[in-house]
Amino acid sequence: MTEQNEFHSLQELLDRVQKISQKEGDVTVEEIIEMVGDRSYGPLLLISGLLTLAPIIGDIPGVPTILGAIVFLFSVQLLFGREHFWLPKFLLNRSVSSKKMNKGIEWLQPPARWIDKLLKPRLRLLVKDTAVYIIAFMCLMIASVMPIMELVPFSANAAGAALTVFGLALIARDGLLLVVALLLTGIIAAIIINVL
Repeated sequence: MTEQNEFHSLQELLDRVQKISQKEGDVTVEEIIEMVGDRSYGPLLLISGLLTLAPIIGDIPGVPTILGAIVFLFSVQLLFGREHFWLPKFLLNRSVSSKKMNKGIEWLQPPARWIDKLLKPRLRLLVKDTAVYIIAFMCLMIASVMPIMELVPFSANAAGAALTVFGLALIARDGLLLVVALLLTGIIAAIIINVL
């Protein structure tokens, strides 16, 4: 999967999202996707994870389910080999207030600066081209249980953390982060099994 827009750091991605959130009114899913690019699986995964992870945004009822649906659709399309991602209009029109979006981004910026210092290409063999399909399958599984996770306090944030780390692993070509993301996915599976 070719990346349309290159992001070299988490801070750079957050800065671009924050520019969108400076406007009056709401920020739509469509605006975020236009900023990231509709061929960029890693950044799309990363931004979905970050929005779920941020308490100010991810704790809004329904937001984790919507973001889960978006990740699910992107992952299915990637597995079927689509070069451009597509979302139905009702999902593209979903929005969050620019004020909440801006607060969420501000909350994420200090840890983003710290994370960026740790990011580097490592264990590249684990994140070669075929790895994106394994990651897509894992993220599809996470996304499919995100509606259930809304019922368990903080579990949707754990899903957001896993999606974020998968996205970072793809962008930074960091196999170590992929291992961390797989461990987080195992924790999420344990949470779901305990709930059910």
